[in-house]
Amino acid sequence: MSLSLIIPVYNESAQIINTIKEIYKIKKKIKDFEILIVNDFSTDETVKVIKSANKSFKKIRLIQNKKKGLGSAMQTGILASKKKYVCIFMADLSDDINDVFKYFKTIDKNDFDAVFGTRFSSKSKIQKYPLFKFLLNRIFNNFVKLLFLNKYNDFTNAFKIYKRKTLIDIMPIISEHFNVFLEMPLKIISRKYSYTIIPINWKNRKRGNSKFIIKELGSMYLFTLLYCLLEKILLNYKK
Repeated sequence: MSLSLIIPVYNESAQIINTIKEIYKIKKKIKDFEILIVNDFSTDETVKVIKSANKSFKKIRLIQNKKKGLGSAMQTGILASKKKYVCIFMADLSDDINDVFKYFKTIDKNDFDAVFGTRFSSKSKIQKYPLFKFLLNRIFNNFVKLLFLNKYNDFTNAFKIYKRKTLIDIMPIISEHFNVFLEMPLKIISRKYSYTIIPINWKNRKRGNSKFIIKELGSMYLFTLLYCLLEKILLNYKK
């Protein structure tokens, strides 16, 4: 029962210390863990803040991304991880630390390859989601749901947990930006890995600036969607 938490960061100096303090609460329930913070070529004081925090929080490993981009940062973190399970946790602290415990308990008890969280369940709680982003999210995720004939409705959320072995199996990761968080669950589903879905909570970030820019990412999401759909068709054809 061991866990690697991967936190990709880019210019998060205003937020990262709060995220570290919050995420460190997992030690109350998970003894064997590590926190991998992958720096994606930050140009502010992010690295300085993390190195300073490392004096008090010994489980932190600061890793420099090898090639700029969120997709590369994820692959770098996964390859550097050493524990049985890998949980993706974003630096903006929009996700609930208590859901990490829920993820860990669910995947370990049932031996799933992955556990996906949904913010859009009757048991979930969402706080201050910008209306325009919310509407785009629901339209896109429901489109993916129909296209892949799947019941999952929150593909684009980064916060999920996987077996490390499963993530290694689905490499290489081709997506370079936020679309990586679409690629990973779609590959899990298309390749018939075991997974389950649980409700999670979400709140809009309080500090720092969002790195998600809709107009720049639309074509990237479409590319990833088509790539994963083609893979699914080819896998079914081989059968």
